[in-house]
Amino acid sequence: MTAAVSLSPTPEVEDRSSSPSLRLSLAPAGPAPALLDGAWWPRSRDLGAELPALTAVLDRLWGRITRVTLNPTHWPVVPRRVPVAGHVVNVGWFLAEQDPHELLLLSHHMGRWNLLVVPPRTDPVSAAWLMAAASDHLGTWSASRLIEEAARLRGLDAPHADSAGAFSPTRP
Repeated sequence: MTAAVSLSPTPEVEDRSSSPSLRLSLAPAGPAPALLDGAWWPRSRDLGAELPALTAVLDRLWGRITRVTLNPTHWPVVPRRVPVAGHVVNVGWFLAEQDPHELLLLSHHMGRWNLLVVPPRTDPVSAAWLMAAASDHLGTWSASRLIEEAARLRGLDAPHADSAGAFSPTRP
């Protein structure tokens, strides 16, 4: 399943009065387990502002999301609890144990899902490639491996990230 994926460039400063579509791509259900269940392209590194929109969609698809874990490397602030529509999502972090480009979501009754987090200021072409690759139900690459491959495809040896974790490959 694929939710609305906007390929328009992401402005650095966004007008929060409008409600842009969620940039999310999910792998179809299939018999072969993939390492990733899809990709999420947040508009910022503000987890408190971004997580409610993500969980609003995923609650309907996967059951109520009750917990999220992440690697704090690219998140400047990691709140312990984020209020979302009708409930609170507990947030935890693991520095060494979790891929820095991955978000783990847990639903009390339905299971767990791993999403690639596409850095917010990634160019639209690279973001579209990353979202499609992370949503491949036969995918065998980790989140960081996909980021590295996107960089290689755009002509870099390694992803270039600024202090905000923005991935901005140069064009060949």
